[in-house]
Amino acid sequence: MEPVVSQGAYKYFWEKTQMSLKKHYIAATLPFWLAAAMPAAAQTIAMPDVTQISAKPITIAFLMPENSSPRYEQVDRPEFTKMAKLADPNVNLIVSNANSDPATQLNQAQSAITNGANVLVVDPVDGKAGAAIVAYAKRNQVPVISYDRLIQDSTPAAYVSFDNVKVGELQGQYIADHTKPGGHVIMIGGAPTDPNAFDFRNGALSVLKPLVKAGKLKIVYSVMTPDWSPENAFQETQQALTRLGNNVDAVLAANDGTASGAIRALQAVGLAGKVPVTGQDATNGGLTYILEGQQSMTVFKYVPQEAAVAAQLAVSIGATGAAPTGLINAHVNNGKIKVPSVLLTPVVVTADNIGSTVIKTGYTKLADICVGGAANTALCKGQ
Repeated sequence: MEPVVSQGAYKYFWEKTQMSLKKHYIAATLPFWLAAAMPAAAQTIAMPDVTQISAKPITIAFLMPENSSPRYEQVDRPEFTKMAKLADPNVNLIVSNANSDPATQLNQAQSAITNGANVLVVDPVDGKAGAAIVAYAKRNQVPVISYDRLIQDSTPAAYVSFDNVKVGELQGQYIADHTKPGGHVIMIGGAPTDPNAFDFRNGALSVLKPLVKAGKLKIVYSVMTPDWSPENAFQETQQALTRLGNNVDAVLAANDGTASGAIRALQAVGLAGKVPVTGQDATNGGLTYILEGQQSMTVFKYVPQEAAVAAQLAVSIGATGAAPTGLINAHVNNGKIKVPSVLLTPVVVTADNIGSTVIKTGYTKLADICVGGAANTALCKGQ
């Protein structure tokens, strides 16, 4: 059976997939404190260790993309603020959220530059549209650091993210390992405006396509999810279940938000907890679902690491015009240049290692995830 692809996103989806497949990662030396960027086999998580770089009163603008994922306001904003002040106690910060509107984000960037920003750290709403921010900043001699999502077809000074292809590989491998032979897999992807979403998908397909070719799995439905919206993910999963007569054996959801929408649809037909469901971001909601047995895994990206790297880059570039020595560990092709990058390694989290990952690092607390049915699990009861 051929997979069903959302028609509205098909053209964009195809073009972006082809671009993502052309990316090249070139390894370089890695500082010791970025141990988590080493091969994932160790599954270790290094705690950020940010020391003071400068005392200059520079201004850094930190521009976030949206509120669909709770990570930005709950984690990225406070962590970047904290790390930037450690790197430069005299730093002035301008922090904005574009609420999924590329035009708003461009206006925020322009306003930040007008208000004296020396560096922009931009997590773009739209990877393509973000190029206009870089172009405007360049005309005003302000460097831009692309944060978490890659700004395409432009010349940012640096890029900080997790290895997004690896994220997809981890999700794909989990599905491969936990789906019955010949099982039907549906893929609920991320936003078609987010270049990371195509890296996640390509990483997953690098694992799943050989199995499909060998007749061991079938990808029967595949869509992208505008704005990473859980409601859109719910509707797409519901539509997939209807078309397939509920004959679904696994759901590869790109993040915890899309997973939550998929789980709602699975609950309605009695399949929640009976088929593997992937996720990403280790949100409190996703972790609760994992403890309850309704979501199978999430990919943990320890955002404080990402924020620490971005803060060090921003302060160093703003104060000296260059990145800290030894920090860059890759170069990523954005369609125009190979952007100097720092790529961090994600970690799989399941019910078996929640305590040793997201709890141990302080990323979240048991009180925040031990709600509902999860409160009765051994971890939450302290057993």
